[in-house]
Amino acid sequence: MTAAQVLTAAQMRAAEQSLFDAGVSVSALMETAAGGAAEWIRRIAAGRAVTVLCGPGNNGGDGYVIARLLREAGNAVTVIAPLAPATDAAKEARRRWNGPVGTAGGARGDVVVDCLFGSGLTRPLSAEHALLLRDLAARHRYRVAIDVPSGIASDSGAVLNERLPHFDLTLALGAWKFAHWSLPGRALMGQMRLVPIGIAAVEGAAQLIGRPRLAPPAPDAHKYTRGLCAIIAGAMPGASVLASLAAQRGGAGYVKLFAETCPANLPASIPATGEALPEALGDKRIGAVLIGPGLGTDNAARTRLAQTVASEHPLVIDAEGLRLLGSEICERKAPTLATPHDGELETLCRTFNVVAEGRRNRAQALARASGMVICAKGPDTVIAAPDGRLALAPPAPSWLSMAGTGDVLAGIAVSRMATGRDPFTAACEAVWSHGEAARLCGPAFTPEELAQAVSEALAASL
Repeated sequence: MTAAQVLTAAQMRAAEQSLFDAGVSVSALMETAAGGAAEWIRRIAAGRAVTVLCGPGNNGGDGYVIARLLREAGNAVTVIAPLAPATDAAKEARRRWNGPVGTAGGARGDVVVDCLFGSGLTRPLSAEHALLLRDLAARHRYRVAIDVPSGIASDSGAVLNERLPHFDLTLALGAWKFAHWSLPGRALMGQMRLVPIGIAAVEGAAQLIGRPRLAPPAPDAHKYTRGLCAIIAGAMPGASVLASLAAQRGGAGYVKLFAETCPANLPASIPATGEALPEALGDKRIGAVLIGPGLGTDNAARTRLAQTVASEHPLVIDAEGLRLLGSEICERKAPTLATPHDGELETLCRTFNVVAEGRRNRAQALARASGMVICAKGPDTVIAAPDGRLALAPPAPSWLSMAGTGDVLAGIAVSRMATGRDPFTAACEAVWSHGEAARLCGPAFTPEELAQAVSEALAASL
């Protein structure tokens, strides 16, 4: 799977320090970063006037370099700097700009570039600076933010000021930051592009989920070598049927429904067994099991969950299974993936005495406490493993916000696990494929249509 790293502000500073330790000067790195950003802006501006808002730190230094390079390219450039440069590199960048610098708003142009504060900002902008940013944004038709828009917390995506402007483009310098993929800040950033500056891979960094790299079945493959999925039905079998439809299209070779009573709407392509669950789960050929969609919450559901958890098969737990789950899951040795939405995540945190703020922190703490991989799904899905691995999902179509799409995601995940993927990798592949299937469906699709589109999403990864 292709993946790009996502760094905290502290990790980014450490990565830059590694470059400095290797002999790269701060000013040279600034020229590289700002040069890449300036090329994007030059193409967007297409000869039109540009206003650059510079702050006192190295983000402001980037702004002075951008302004100088755009001027050299023939653009009319206005620089606004409410504060004097405070770092040596920013001072040198301003000296090399060697042009007029305004201190207040009022400038007009076609493109405005926000270099006021960068990824190190953790507190709200002053009223004066917030007003200046809003004023300049309102006077320009196209808005570009460098690294992270001013007023957005880099490590969380929190919006620190009210009425911050929406940007058309955000240029991340060196590496993605958590804010780029986290709401509510992400919603203000417009399109996003990464400007490489030579940052090396950072050990323990989070990853952005990318397109999986899959392969077709081997020439001698058969249904069992491709993986047998067992999907446990419950009181409301429609959800498990929906998960089965998705699982059939997720790569596994055999999808089988374990149901005490065969659902009336079960397609002929999905075999069902009414065999007692402990005996049915005794099949050694099973590659992975899914329980939860449509399970119910009565005593029968609790029994089926306990029997499934007691099996030695890789397991995906979703929906009602998460509400009934207890701390006994910590004793389980086989790989386990949980796919909670925010309400289920809160329930699990109470069960495992996890106290944390935000979906990402909760998912990480819950993974450590429970031993499960946690796919905390939502508008900014995160996947956390007990060993500390963390993956962030790029935005998926908001049309996914409807009943039944979570069952489809669970079906894809168990299918990927049945093919032999570990829970973390399976979750990443499932989340990407789920979003791609939604994109292929277009607006206002049904869960059944989403499940049907999984095949085409899978094809995009071959």
